[in-house]
Amino acid sequence: MSGIRPTGFLHLGNYFGAIRNYVKMQEDFDCYFMVADLHSLTTHPDTKQLKANVHRVLAENIACGLDPDKVALYCQSHVYETAELYLYLNMLAYTGELEKTVTFKDKVRQNPDNINAGLLTYPVLMSADILLHRARYVPVGKDQEQHLEFARTYVNRFNHRYGVVFPEPYAFNYNQELVKVPSLDGSGKMSKSENQMATLFLADEDEVIRKKVMKTKTDQGPTILNSPKPDYIENIFGLMKLVSAEEVMAKFETDYDNCTIRYGDMKKQLAEDMVNFIAPIRNKINAILNDEPFLKDVMEKGAVKARISAKATMKLVREAIGLNY
Repeated sequence: MSGIRPTGFLHLGNYFGAIRNYVKMQEDFDCYFMVADLHSLTTHPDTKQLKANVHRVLAENIACGLDPDKVALYCQSHVYETAELYLYLNMLAYTGELEKTVTFKDKVRQNPDNINAGLLTYPVLMSADILLHRARYVPVGKDQEQHLEFARTYVNRFNHRYGVVFPEPYAFNYNQELVKVPSLDGSGKMSKSENQMATLFLADEDEVIRKKVMKTKTDQGPTILNSPKPDYIENIFGLMKLVSAEEVMAKFETDYDNCTIRYGDMKKQLAEDMVNFIAPIRNKINAILNDEPFLKDVMEKGAVKARISAKATMKLVREAIGLNY
């Protein structure tokens, strides 16, 4: 089980950090993937664009390879049991713990005039999303690992207090390290909201992709054979590893070690490889967005699947707590 907030266009980090795993997991597991519209309200209280954003995230997920017939692809607010479990889990969540959450501190810095209770209890709602389906595997990026720790904490507290209902969920990535895609300027990870010129979006047009890649930071090149790469150069190689052929990577690795690398050529190659990777996805997204009846059908079918699972879980939860009189 996993989800993505509809708060902006999905980017390369979303794809390699999460969606790529979604697509692989749908062949091996019963999967529940959602558009986290309730989560978005914590930082985006203006909902004028919410419907369009929800549709976009659905289209982007499907264009990346998710099959609505194989998974439950649904909108968070369409599964009403989420709010009930969120309430119960809040009784197991302590303020002091939540205030130490890295993402809470980040959101407070970004939104100092909107420090609401939903922002503080974001990990509780995320835990409710996961536990509602008694999910064991959660394909998330590195920035969500702390939230998964919270989910396991609430599982243990609930099971200890009321009786065993939930399994502990863990990050799942097919035995690979959780992927964190760096921003083009090397100052952090790619983001839907911060420094958009340093992020490659799945909706970016070809020329925009080229322009962004060509602006990545480089230097005069190495002067000593086999010297270590500075972080910002390692960053370019890391991005190339995601989308370029092995022989292309090998060429530029050799050129770097031999002090003959031409960064202009490397960035041009990376730009074209990024265009070739993103363009087909972008075209699929646009085609799906033009078919609103299809998107509505996807959400309705996904909600039906998700609520079957949710109702079964909540029956067990109410019985365990003793809310069965």
